Amino acid sequence: MARRRFSNLLALAVLSCLNERPMHPYEISQTLRQRGKDQSIKLNYGALYGVAESLAKAGLIEPRETVREGKRPERTVYAITEAGAQEHDEWLEDLIATPVRDYHSLEAGLALMAGLAPDRVVRALEERTVKLRVELASVDESLRIAEEMRLPEIFSMEADLRQALLRAELDFVTALAQRMRAGTLTGVVGWRRVHELLAQGMTLQEIFRDPVTHLGPDGEPFAPFVGGSG
Repeated sequence: MARRRFSNLLALAVLSCLNERPMHPYEISQTLRQRGKDQSIKLNYGALYGVAESLAKAGLIEPRETVREGKRPERTVYAITEAGAQEHDEWLEDLIATPVRDYHSLEAGLALMAGLAPDRVVRALEERTVKLRVELASVDESLRIAEEMRLPEIFSMEADLRQALLRAELDFVTALAQRMRAGTLTGVVGWRRVHELLAQGMTLQEIFRDPVTHLGPDGEPFAPFVGGSG
């Protein structure tokens, strides 16, 4: 993958709009919102001006003219340059072709969930399933409307992906919560015992100094990771 001069996907969205025709930043913002692209790309109107200036300094876009509508402030209309068009094409192709390691907030939460008692994690997971269903219903409805309007599928691919990701996450979270409630997820017994001991006043350092003694057989998996804690 070629090294990108920009990492902010808003810059690519700006190039994409200007690849159609010259626009000023406000018009770019309105175009992205009207097309629902703000659901896939974080759109900050204030940041849009800074992105446009950075693209101009890099020679990827250039000021074309200044316009004024009524009593509104003057607005600079930008046009994409030849270098900008090439950057747009290469960046967009890389974005589609190359998987990137995204750090998902749920993944971070699961990596650190042992800091909460199991029952509390289960409640949080079940609360998440409710919110996921609401969001999924919203995406389902937007796709239903698109189908009803007979819009070509190419205009809803990002929503199709979002739908697939939400369904996968909902299935995963639902199953995890069920396994934890049923006690079939390995390690939960020892995890719960740790929090019981913490509630009794013990510290993690004391528990993990000799996990087998305090947790019984369920403490054995902890031993290789806490051997140096004493």
